[in-house]
Amino acid sequence: MTVLLALFGGMALLLYGIQLSGDGLQRAAGARLRGLLTGLSRNRVLALASGAGVTAVLQSSSATTVMLIGFVSAGLMAFRQTLGVILGADIGTTLTVQLIAFRITDYALLLVGAGFTIVFLAKRRAVKDVGQALLGFGLMFLGLKLILDGVAPLKANPLAIQLLAAVADNAVIAVLTAAVFSALVHSSAATIGLTLALATSGLIELRGAVAIVLGANIGTCATALMASIGATAEAKRVAVAHIAFKLLGAAVVFPFIDPLTTLVAGTAADPARQIANAHTLFNLGISLLFLPFT
Repeated sequence: MTVLLALFGGMALLLYGIQLSGDGLQRAAGARLRGLLTGLSRNRVLALASGAGVTAVLQSSSATTVMLIGFVSAGLMAFRQTLGVILGADIGTTLTVQLIAFRITDYALLLVGAGFTIVFLAKRRAVKDVGQALLGFGLMFLGLKLILDGVAPLKANPLAIQLLAAVADNAVIAVLTAAVFSALVHSSAATIGLTLALATSGLIELRGAVAIVLGANIGTCATALMASIGATAEAKRVAVAHIAFKLLGAAVVFPFIDPLTTLVAGTAADPARQIANAHTLFNLGISLLFLPFT
């Protein structure tokens, strides 16, 4: 029960931290982000760069895709212009996981305190927004710390180890489980953050974690799909394109999970960094693969 409560509370803090920091940064630079997306989307390379930059700020490819759906519905962008941005968003979303993988958990409370102080004392809206983003980062790392501490007792539980091994050892089940979980929590970063904690505690192997990364990338498309309900046909195509890129990318990579696992194992010694690098390599790879065919 203690482990479940730690996982529940930790995931809640992690998700809320991601949302809080993304909202703060979006308000601080919202107008500039909209101008960046609509202004640079005519060239596919610039569209890729703008999508990556905006999503690095928003910390969610789903948030960027939802913005694109709104722009297309309003006639500010054509569907064709959004394709490069979507691929760039897939690259930008990896920044959040890379930040989580650094596990700056020792400074979580300092970030929470600093962020709250700025929000409480600042008079200007822009400064408050930056403080909110800082508070969100603190909550994100605090949630990760709770998860890391919470899953530690599972190492002494044979049943938990067998259950996790059964999921992680079967790549198909791992992909499907991660896809469903990401769709439910509306965040691939949260799913991969939980995977980082389990891998760091030695509860799942790297190969299973790589399969979970593929599934998490597929599941995160659910948010954009729901946002497109009731939109124009052109706007619906944006959500479908997002899903198509992820599904096709996962289908291309899935047969090569073992070589990919070997590759990311050589990029770092820390399991958390290896998983974050797998996430980055997957999204960078599919973006570069599909960009010439947009």
